[in-house]
Amino acid sequence: MITNTEELQQCYSKIEEALKSTKRLIVLTHDNPDPDSVSSAVTLAYIVKNKYKIPASVKYGGIVGRAENRAMIRVLGLRVTPLSDADFKPGVDFALVDMQPGTGNSSFPRKRKPVIVIDHHVLRKTTKADFIDVRTNYGATATILTEYLLESGLEIPSQLATALSYGISSETQDLGREAGEKDIQAYLTLFPKSNKKLLASIEHPRLPRDFFITLNRALHHSFVYKNAVTTSLGEIENPDFVALIADFMLRGERISWSLCLGRYKGKIIVSIRTTNVKGEAGRFLRRLIGKRGSAGGHGMIAGGQIACSTMEHERCTKIEEEVIQDFLKKLGYKEAVETTPLLTAEPI
Repeated sequence: MITNTEELQQCYSKIEEALKSTKRLIVLTHDNPDPDSVSSAVTLAYIVKNKYKIPASVKYGGIVGRAENRAMIRVLGLRVTPLSDADFKPGVDFALVDMQPGTGNSSFPRKRKPVIVIDHHVLRKTTKADFIDVRTNYGATATILTEYLLESGLEIPSQLATALSYGISSETQDLGREAGEKDIQAYLTLFPKSNKKLLASIEHPRLPRDFFITLNRALHHSFVYKNAVTTSLGEIENPDFVALIADFMLRGERISWSLCLGRYKGKIIVSIRTTNVKGEAGRFLRRLIGKRGSAGGHGMIAGGQIACSTMEHERCTKIEEEVIQDFLKKLGYKEAVETTPLLTAEPI
């Protein structure tokens, strides 16, 4: 067994107690969910429906934008639908996975209390729920749900095994980023049960034209200073592109920090990535954004947002420039620095 059986059974007892008055449960992902969040949510819903016989559905705020994420939901036939105001009617309880209440990437109302919170981000002082399982030493929330699934005694459908294995591998970049022994064991347990053909189609989906348009913009709006690269995407149609580009730019030679900014529906979306295992990217970004917005993350990845819907275009641009300069200063470059374009003009 991946973890201590007695501890997991105690968790199950606490979940059962938390759900004792629940008639219907909505398992909510964070906004614009990634594979870790989606796979964790569908697994928790499967356990609740089959172990506790409580109707459970999976909802998300925002959009599912990245091609790999859409492919996972489509090819595995996962029942994941957008959240609506009607879902907050009386008699419906909520479980939050891969996030906590009151964060900037959540559509869950601040005044409501979920019955369950399962996450691998740092536990917030404001997080309240009837059952909380937060494990910051895990590389993926999907690993936590894998342990629950294995201990449940329920059959593990290939559909779920495939979703969870992709959730773990994508969150940890094929077990190379923030993956611990628990994540490795979970992945190795799931992989033989996964559908390899479907997994390949998820990992290598057809890419829409707007991906290449955004990539072109990113390449021409990226600037390098020593070991850092910064990218400004401007207005975007897909908020997932910010994290995607931050990951992509980190692959540059001698680059150990990347920052990407993009504007989506009145917010400046911010992503930070680092190769430094002691980088504490989540804390770094929270201090970087400060009172201007909200942020969270792990040791090597972080995301945040700054509301700018009521600001003039010039003011939004000014904030983005300030974030970039503050980013470089917090890396140790004390004065305002002049960066170098990633691309130089091609020869005629």
